[in-house]
Amino acid sequence: GVRVMAAAAPHACFRAFPPARVRRGSKRTGKRTARVVRAGASADTVKTSSTKSVSSSSRDPTRYTGFVAPEVRGEIVVSLPLPGDLDSIAEQEWVPQTDTVSFKPLVLNVSQGYYVNLLRVKGAGVLSRHRHPGPVHGLVLRGSWRYLEHDWVAEEGSYVFEPPGETHTLVVPTGVTEMITMFNVTGALLYCDEFGAVTHAEDVFDKLAMAKTHYESKGGEPAT
Repeated sequence: GVRVMAAAAPHACFRAFPPARVRRGSKRTGKRTARVVRAGASADTVKTSSTKSVSSSSRDPTRYTGFVAPEVRGEIVVSLPLPGDLDSIAEQEWVPQTDTVSFKPLVLNVSQGYYVNLLRVKGAGVLSRHRHPGPVHGLVLRGSWRYLEHDWVAEEGSYVFEPPGETHTLVVPTGVTEMITMFNVTGALLYCDEFGAVTHAEDVFDKLAMAKTHYESKGGEPAT
């Protein structure tokens, strides 16, 4: 089923490196040498019993200049607002789908068939019932939402993973004035009725077409 994980509290501390490792010196020298490896250090530091410190490398790091296949595409870097700064997004950047539903595209990848966007829903109500053949990742930035088929509620700060094959009905609860969630969707969303019969579908090509139409009507691409 769908799994929801709440984001860590701001004061949470994560250790990405093991504790300092200490190696003892050789018996032949009679000296005890400790080699300390610390997270974030630019070079190993060797300390001897005489308290002298010697840097094993004084050079600055150099960039890679070796072979890169010409087929490798460039990176995509998008500046995202913080949850408290979502109102800084210009209204023209939101692509309307209905009177209350709109999205801001971040990545529309037609070669691999996935897209990443911010989905915005104004007001409470039932959004859609759908099934997806590919995985979906979501990060709630504002408000909350849930699926009628599950007991959990995705609140602000929650991460949601939806496995392929899920069919569910998205609902924004009463009392939520605005919901914004970043979704990463692979493949199509298959909208269906209560019996599972598909009524229509939506994929990255549909998202691209809607975005093009909207931005052209506004005089060009949105500001980034």
